[in-house]
Amino acid sequence: MNTSLPVDSAQALLIARVWMPGAGPTLVAVTEAAVHDLSTLAATCSDLLDLPDVAAQVRQCLTEGRAAPVASTAAVLANSDAAERDPQAPWFMAPCDLQAIKAAGVTFVASMLERVIEEQARGDASRAEAVRQAVVAVIGDNLRSVKPGSPESAKLKEVLLAQGMWSQYLEVGIGPDAEIFTKAQAMSAVGSGSPVGIHPGSAWNNPEPEVVLAVNSRGTVVGATLGNDVNLRDFEGRSALLLGKAKDNNASCAIGPFIRLFDAHFGIDDVRRCELTLTVQGPEGFVMQGSSSLGQISRDPLDLVSQAMGPCHQYPDGMMLFLGTMFAPTQDRHGPGQGFTHVVGDQVCVSTPLLGALVNQVTTSDQAAPWTYGVRALMQDLARRGLLA
Repeated sequence: MNTSLPVDSAQALLIARVWMPGAGPTLVAVTEAAVHDLSTLAATCSDLLDLPDVAAQVRQCLTEGRAAPVASTAAVLANSDAAERDPQAPWFMAPCDLQAIKAAGVTFVASMLERVIEEQARGDASRAEAVRQAVVAVIGDNLRSVKPGSPESAKLKEVLLAQGMWSQYLEVGIGPDAEIFTKAQAMSAVGSGSPVGIHPGSAWNNPEPEVVLAVNSRGTVVGATLGNDVNLRDFEGRSALLLGKAKDNNASCAIGPFIRLFDAHFGIDDVRRCELTLTVQGPEGFVMQGSSSLGQISRDPLDLVSQAMGPCHQYPDGMMLFLGTMFAPTQDRHGPGQGFTHVVGDQVCVSTPLLGALVNQVTTSDQAAPWTYGVRALMQDLARRGLLA
């Protein structure tokens, strides 16, 4: 419980979705003691985040007793572990529902270099180290001072083109336009405690610990949560046109455990200062730890939001936007020069003090529970509960 909740959980305003047996997904507010039904305030997370001054309305709903407690937080957290889950008791789902699930890629120098390496290695992990040394020798490993879209970045592009080292990843890393793509379909993300899926055909892959912004339909950022943007390095390395197959597979998107709403205690500046920690514990005893600092992001989070949603891109149900990661694992796991890749049974924990911890165990996408509960099923359950106007 203590690791899943933010360190300042007594003042954090947290919302989530809980699977309630017999009722389906239920929007809740989460306190240290209990989860409280927010159905009197909104039917869906998308609806809730569109409310004016949503943080104040949720706090008032709790204060006035209009959000009835439905279970203890400790019990729901314990039952969210899929390996120990009682299907007749509540568990946490991904906190978003109807929102589009978008992602920004190549937003950190470290991950940008690794994408170039994947491309140059054509998705072959055994070639990665040699390619890494060759790439760094030409372009260096410190591009942090280059502002994307600046005159300096345009000059750097000319130099790299002349040396035959330009890459599509450098284009979105230091060029004027950010990479924004659809990570997964609405309603398909898994929550903390549920298995996360790797395509069974992948032999080179990794977790990607990220902060995920909760953005309402007006393009306003109203909260943040944690995400694991599971990535297949071999698929994307073979061809960027395989991005969909590298990113969007069954159970390959994890979000949670809660959305922390922006209020007087937490806001976008806190997001900008987030330090994420990643821990992977393998069934064979392997341990990998890493970190990702939002302070080193190349593009400001609000700039990424404006590139994802605006006059050319509307999302009437809002969006969840992954901000990217600077973490790109190179630690050898299966032999010298082989780098890191997942094995079934890995436990992955993404955490940061003000957002808590997102924990998932790795399986393959064909072995994870099939995604069967979509928008139509949600609407049917909400109608049955009398929550649709």
